[in-house]
Amino acid sequence: MSRPATILVADDDPIARDLLVEVLARSGYEVVAAGSGKECIDRAAAIPIDLALVDLRMPDLDGLGVLRHLATVRPEAPVIIVTAFATMDTAIAAVRAGAYDFLSKPFKMEEIEVVVRRTLEHQRLAREHLQFRQELRDRHRVENIVGQSPQMVEVYKLIARVADLDTTVLVVGETGTGKELVARAIHAASPRASRPLVVVECPALPDALFESELFGHERGAFTGAHTARRGLLESAQGGTCLLDEIGDLPLALQAKLLRVLQEHELRRVGGNEMIPIDVRVLAATNRDLKALVAESRFREDLYYRLNGITIGLPPLRERRQDLPLLAQHFVDKHARSSGRPVRHLADEALALLAEHDWPGNVRELEHVIERAVVLASTEVLLADHLPAEIRHPVEPPLRLPRNRMTLEEVKRWHVTQVLQDTGGNKQKAAELLGIDRRTLYRILAREATEEATEP
Repeated sequence: MSRPATILVADDDPIARDLLVEVLARSGYEVVAAGSGKECIDRAAAIPIDLALVDLRMPDLDGLGVLRHLATVRPEAPVIIVTAFATMDTAIAAVRAGAYDFLSKPFKMEEIEVVVRRTLEHQRLAREHLQFRQELRDRHRVENIVGQSPQMVEVYKLIARVADLDTTVLVVGETGTGKELVARAIHAASPRASRPLVVVECPALPDALFESELFGHERGAFTGAHTARRGLLESAQGGTCLLDEIGDLPLALQAKLLRVLQEHELRRVGGNEMIPIDVRVLAATNRDLKALVAESRFREDLYYRLNGITIGLPPLRERRQDLPLLAQHFVDKHARSSGRPVRHLADEALALLAEHDWPGNVRELEHVIERAVVLASTEVLLADHLPAEIRHPVEPPLRLPRNRMTLEEVKRWHVTQVLQDTGGNKQKAAELLGIDRRTLYRILAREATEEATEP
């Protein structure tokens, strides 16, 4: 019978540390506890371990420092970094430094058990795939991806894991969720960071010029082509090309793009020579490409070529806990760029922002904050600085349950709705309807009689 795995838990918070020890011991593991980074290193040097769970922030030696020491002391033991301060940079730094996984506090104990079990089962494979570089170059830092929600932590981890690969990545999400920012983060964290990142806005290019813009053209290829010109893909040589909103790419060009992805070479418009290219292609879309494939508006083979690794960005309404962080981030950004004195948001302003549905997602939020910062003349951004649609949201238009209802049916439906809104309080419902209770009772009695006589 094989021995139980030995897990080292390092956290300077005794409550969190003891809870982890209890849960893991109950799952059948041998657990060793450490209250600091230095103690963690000492214990790992003295006791063979199979896995380490290490808090990112500890006073004497932080989690990344511990991780680097463990790579020397126990290189065979995978490390899971745990933190209450999740950002893209910390996720990338953790995975780059060799962490197998990155967990954000507060977490569920079931999640810890699943991650530990998966890590122990696949530690050799994990070591092969998670040896990323230690640092990002300062000039390539991407600081506009903000959030600590579980959904965004998953996005951070995916960015960290795909950055050093050279495969195509498809970034999907609604308009304004930050798809281009994710693509820029992948490029900035990749070995191609020193080479160009070229963004192709697919909807912005007219069909007649799309092929020439993307693949380039030779002199005399068409009227006005007085000189040869490199296309956008060729301009990204050695770097990365983002095809933004690729769902709008014309079908004829989809076939040519697929050939470029497969053969790593292209032919300019009007040319005969095949030009080799070394470009990593990223794609982004707010459309359902699978549905477009079903409608024969997007090539199935291109879809599967692009869909090797997909990063899905959640809409802002599904990660509302990130809204205060995002709002403060945009306050800082636009106060700095505009020279305004604003430092933070009033609670009333934050409450109004939290009630909005944000159909334009993070981009809409930034525009709202940017406008408010320009209007504000104090250190506190007030509710009055927000646009009218945020301060006084428009009620959605009334929708009847079906078309072509008779006037009597509309009247009874409206009475039922008001009764539901008042919790069945007939006195209050009658007041809201502008009728007396006797009239309300007659309407309800007539409705009940008609329902009872229906076959």
